Amino acid sequence: MITLNTYHRTGGGIAMYKIVVDSCGELPEELKKDGHFETVSLELEVDGYRIKDDETFNQKEFLAKVKASPECPKTACPSPESFKEAFEGEAEYIFVVTLSNHLSGCYNSAALAKRLYEEENGTDGKKIAVIDSLSGSAGELNIALFIRDLCEKGLPFEEICRQTEAYRDSMNTYFVIETLDFLKKNGRLTGLTAFIASALNIKPVMGADSGTIIKLDQARGMTRALDRMAEIACKEGGDTASKRLVIAHCNNPERAKHVKEIMCKRANFREVVITNTAGVATVYAGDGGIVMTL
Repeated sequence: MITLNTYHRTGGGIAMYKIVVDSCGELPEELKKDGHFETVSLELEVDGYRIKDDETFNQKEFLAKVKASPECPKTACPSPESFKEAFEGEAEYIFVVTLSNHLSGCYNSAALAKRLYEEENGTDGKKIAVIDSLSGSAGELNIALFIRDLCEKGLPFEEICRQTEAYRDSMNTYFVIETLDFLKKNGRLTGLTAFIASALNIKPVMGADSGTIIKLDQARGMTRALDRMAEIACKEGGDTASKRLVIAHCNNPERAKHVKEIMCKRANFREVVITNTAGVATVYAGDGGIVMTL
């Protein structure tokens, strides 16, 4: 789903652009310093403890609070006003990439912000597209990097939107989680199922289908689960030589490097990007979790 306006730019050259992601977009440190990128933060809550998912987020402290709590952590999407503020500035093209609408209200909030901004300012001078990633974490980052590539080529706004939508629809998301606690706490698994899985050291291999989380397979132990994820990803990925592999890890950079190694043994990629999860993906992936897209 992409929400855009149809203002046409005149003249040649590369337009000034900005790529806005919500805080599930997992920007690496170098992109946080890049003026073309901006993050709009969600909020997190566990047992009444609220924190903004921004540069103040302390992953280890938050993981400890989640582990100690019997309740499922909650997330709150940014307000439309927060997205509107991100539209300010000199950029002619603005692309907003959000967490899947099946997991959060970020897309709806950003789409409303676009409508309100255009009602107040008109559509002259700025083109705004709001893009539902139908993914999250590594998927949002992958799409954001793809948009940057197209912008740097100087492509027209509408062509960037068209190619981005096609890229998103062809992209696959996979993840393996260390613990089933979150799935148990939010009701996706019964306590008995989670107990049996934990006792047998069963790790689910998960994916996304049009933005909805699905189970693809399972394996005994994390190493086997990661191998199975790599096998499925490379089989479904087809010709990967022109694709960007993005790996997000939750508090486990060594595991992310291992995933990079096993993926690169199976296939070739134009680029491999590794990043750490911010707060929202930490909630979903849990300590040691891996999210991967290509």
